[in-house]
Amino acid sequence: MSDELTYDPQSRVNSFAHVNHQHDLTRVGVLLCINGTGILNRWIRNLSGNISYAQMNDIAATVRPGSDGLVILPFGNGAERMLNNEIVGAHLQNIDLNKHTLAHLARASQEGIAFAFRYGLDIMRSNGMQPAVIKAGKANMFLSPVFTEAFVNATNVPVELYDCDGSVGAALGAGIGAGYYQAPAEAFQKRQVLNMIQPSQAGAYDELYEQWKAALYQHIGLQKDIILDKSLQLQR
Repeated sequence: MSDELTYDPQSRVNSFAHVNHQHDLTRVGVLLCINGTGILNRWIRNLSGNISYAQMNDIAATVRPGSDGLVILPFGNGAERMLNNEIVGAHLQNIDLNKHTLAHLARASQEGIAFAFRYGLDIMRSNGMQPAVIKAGKANMFLSPVFTEAFVNATNVPVELYDCDGSVGAALGAGIGAGYYQAPAEAFQKRQVLNMIQPSQAGAYDELYEQWKAALYQHIGLQKDIILDKSLQLQR
């Protein structure tokens, strides 16, 4: 949310008038969309033989940050808007068949998703948004301590976790828009913070993120080289 009309010239994130936007009160929502996040976590679960997500989170926690060098790019669900609509694909890099296990895959996938969010957040920052706190429901990926730790430290922004999920947020937004609540503050007055997580290893995760981003740029470059090579072949 922003009180200024912020937007990305490349349209890698989507700016829109939020439900509480008014003529004399600017409230612009900036939406980051990452297609590959949830489907990657589900794909790893399928590989595991469908153990529970809670079990996946537990085994991921047995591996140190950085997943012993294993890097996963979570973009295997089509074109990604924040990557200028490039189809990068999902990739596993540096896999060592003598060392890496399902636990490494579980952790590397959650770290990769967190790093993808950092990449998108940096786009928002480049357009003038400087988030002081991120509020999220304690649901889905935030049920994983590994993901939560990676997300908070990679973004270097505290996270407040609430006892709700996306459906609750949608219902509250609809209530505000329909005039059921007299003011947005009334809609959220019963929402209690379950936990606030502060960055504690931001420096270490920043280094891991830079390694992840280098892998991403490598694959983006390879993709462009392939397209250029095909174009040259057609011209011949």
